[in-house]
Amino acid sequence: MMNRWQFLKRLTPLLALMVLVLSACGRADLSALNPQGPVAQEQFGLMKLAFSIMIGVVVIVFALCLFVIVRFRRRKGDKSIPKQVEGSHKLEIIWTVIPIILLIILGVPTVQSVFNLSKDYSNDPDAVKVIVTSHQYWWEFEYPELGIKTAQELVIPKGKIITIEAKTADVLHSFWVPSLAGKIDTNPGGSTNKMFFSAPKEGVYLGKCAELCGPSHGLMDFKVKSVDDASFDRWAAALQEPVAMPSDPVVAAAFESKCLVCHAVGDKGGPLYPNLTGIGSRDSVGGILINTDDPKYSNEASTYENLHRWIENPDDIKPGNLMGKIDLTQQELDGIAKYLSELTLDYEK
Repeated sequence: MMNRWQFLKRLTPLLALMVLVLSACGRADLSALNPQGPVAQEQFGLMKLAFSIMIGVVVIVFALCLFVIVRFRRRKGDKSIPKQVEGSHKLEIIWTVIPIILLIILGVPTVQSVFNLSKDYSNDPDAVKVIVTSHQYWWEFEYPELGIKTAQELVIPKGKIITIEAKTADVLHSFWVPSLAGKIDTNPGGSTNKMFFSAPKEGVYLGKCAELCGPSHGLMDFKVKSVDDASFDRWAAALQEPVAMPSDPVVAAAFESKCLVCHAVGDKGGPLYPNLTGIGSRDSVGGILINTDDPKYSNEASTYENLHRWIENPDDIKPGNLMGKIDLTQQELDGIAKYLSELTLDYEK
């Protein structure tokens, strides 16, 4: 039988390897430990308090154990029986009262935060209302007070309270922007959940689905883009402007018959799948193909190349998505990718 020392010798390298592997799993822009808004900051404060209490308890307990082992170890020739403390009321009171005090220290701010973070701002005239609908595997963002709808990028004015009404069109998903707020589930069955957050600084914040919702669950990314008030107003106005169709009649015919059946562009098309208005301005295609003119990784390329790759075979990018491969000629594929890559919204000055 393997003794304890041999077991530890074999277990230690495995634990070290696990630490190394897991240390590479995190992303700096997808972490609740880097709060960028008041909601996330309050949640981070609770985490720090809980960890501080836990670490304090662990340190004190280990210190006491070490002290007892050293101070009361059996010495050579000493056959006396140590003082027995079983039934000591004093000690029982001490180790009963201390956990109660720790629970009060942790419980009071936790209850306060629960009430603070569950406030409903949906009737606040200064808040921006957004209806979030999750789909396999994309996100729809509707601004009912502005009469606009978009996908994959939630554009918000910086500093304003954003009140979210979350629901799903199919299975259970979870809306999560860790640097701005905790997650909220989108439940099947017609129910909706509410939350709020704000982003005091301009920037782009990464969001993900935090529920296991299918084979491409890990690829269900989206972005929250915080802009100044003027840029947000320009973006909302540009999203409602009419959009010209492709100038090439062959490409235009293919786009109208094979794309606008499901997708919307401007005031044309269907609402079944992501609204494509302004897709050339987005930071990514499908949430995971990053648009850049300086690619460094396999998921990075120009907007045109990413769109071309997605339209050519979306299942290759997100297995299980409902778009499927579209029957297009090479001319139609090239033309539609070019048209969409140039379909931009010039709202950031």
